[in-house]
Amino acid sequence: MDNKKDLRDELDDLIGDFKEGAKKASDKADEFSKDAKEKAKDFAHAVDEAFDRATGNNKKVLAGILAILLGGFGAHKFVLGYVKEGIILLMITLVISIMSFGFLSFLVWIFTLIEGIIYLTKSDEEFYMTYQVEKRPWF
Repeated sequence: MDNKKDLRDELDDLIGDFKEGAKKASDKADEFSKDAKEKAKDFAHAVDEAFDRATGNNKKVLAGILAILLGGFGAHKFVLGYVKEGIILLMITLVISIMSFGFLSFLVWIFTLIEGIIYLTKSDEEFYMTYQVEKRPWF
């Protein structure tokens, strides 16, 4: 009987140790999870800041190239966040193209070519202030 009682006591001790170890492991996992979430938030914030700093130059080049290549479709206006102006430019292009069977659509392209060149020749700071801060949609 003593052997069974001793075995039972040892088993209870082992189970108690196991529960204590599992509790410590759970606490460590929670701590690790909290640290990982905090580090992920810090990383996401750093990425957002880096993207915000780079956005001015990236939008300048992208908007300039789109104005030159796809200007009549208003793609550069959409990239800069000028949805209304992009739709206006697209409608003007469609109306002129339909009315002239496409012969006068080059007029819109000349307008957007000039706009694209203006975008690309501005300094990064000037472009950012003019088109992204002040939100000036035309030239």
